[in-house]
Amino acid sequence: MKSDNLEQALAALAALHPKKIDLGLGRIERVLERLGNPQHNLPPAVHVAGTNGKGSTIAFLRAMAEAAKLKVHVYTSPHLVKFNERIVLGSQQIDDATLLDVITRVRQANDNEPLSFFEATTAAAFLAFSENPADIALIEVGLGGRFDATNVFDPAVCAITPIDYDHAEFLGRDLAGIAREKAGIIKRHVPVFVGNQGEIVQAVLEAEAGKHRAPIKFLGEDFQSYRQHGRLVFENDEALMDLPPPALPGAHQYQNAGLAIAVARHMQLPDAAISKGLETVTWPARLQVLTEGPYAEMARDAGGELWLDGGHNPHAARAVATTMAELEAGSARPLILITGILANKDIGGFMDAYEGLASAVIGVTIPGHAALAPETLSEIAAARGLLSQVADNLTDAVQRAINTGEALSRQTPDATVIPPRILICGSLYLAGEVLKDSA
Repeated sequence: MKSDNLEQALAALAALHPKKIDLGLGRIERVLERLGNPQHNLPPAVHVAGTNGKGSTIAFLRAMAEAAKLKVHVYTSPHLVKFNERIVLGSQQIDDATLLDVITRVRQANDNEPLSFFEATTAAAFLAFSENPADIALIEVGLGGRFDATNVFDPAVCAITPIDYDHAEFLGRDLAGIAREKAGIIKRHVPVFVGNQGEIVQAVLEAEAGKHRAPIKFLGEDFQSYRQHGRLVFENDEALMDLPPPALPGAHQYQNAGLAIAVARHMQLPDAAISKGLETVTWPARLQVLTEGPYAEMARDAGGELWLDGGHNPHAARAVATTMAELEAGSARPLILITGILANKDIGGFMDAYEGLASAVIGVTIPGHAALAPETLSEIAAARGLLSQVADNLTDAVQRAINTGEALSRQTPDATVIPPRILICGSLYLAGEVLKDSA
């Protein structure tokens, strides 16, 4: 096989099996076997499934483990700016040469047979993990669980974040069925820690854990995590911990942090490392305040705020809207959404979360992705009583948001102008475009 650069190698992977998502384990198991089954040569690994909060939970766990001076492998998806973000080797983002090497070997082992892009990159991650030392591995499910390409190794512990509706074209609209698919990561006798769930989902997870005789513990029952006097309090039968608040903003991050703490304690990470991890954790595009780049400069020059979030389903939108409401209660500003979202998402449910809170929505497209037309997005927002516009690009959208926010705050000609709070939201792909432009 001729030598490729990294971009060519990634493009070649995408061409092997044009279906973007094709759930099933046969193809990746075939390739992994040809590679010597590297997935069976990992450090103690945490497998994380769920609908929302997977990445944040992994980010907390990574920060806690690194605070304990451990080296950490991490596999997450999608990336925001550069593919290398998906694979962290021994606490360092994989370099281009190593990534090209493992991708090339996966392609050689596959020998041009059908293999989805995610399956190929997952195999590459396992190969890289098996050949580089680390103390712990954190592996995020791509979609679902049972038939996800990551579900081919033996974890030391499983974590399941809140489960809700998403990816209906693959997982359906039956919440119990979705829960069963995500519970497919549960392995015999392997402990499972679970974030907040509704009654139906909890019943399904309990039943699936019972089949595998896997001990299962639920946030809200077996352990607690909550905000009290500006601190995070974690408690279970063995401990009561008074901890610093999570560095990631939003009330929902107290729940994600609580799930991570439960897993970290099971992995016997020191309390001091857990505390430090809460303070040092970073996870871009999850209620991130933008302070650098052209869009941040535009907002700052106008006296406004600029926030970025990649959540793309109603459950995520409700969590973000709760934080926006808290900000509004502390410092009132017109909230303007700049939104781009993929066409297969529940845009109506997403917008419902901001009804009565947001003042206006500006629709944008997402270059290179099957996004909902900005005009359609604008119509859906207008149907919910929101002022709506469309923008040609992100620069235009931010300027429109600034102008709209200022106009909304000026009830009379001599009224004080209140600069807006702008939230760019709806898609991790859109968030990636923002961060790319801000680099």
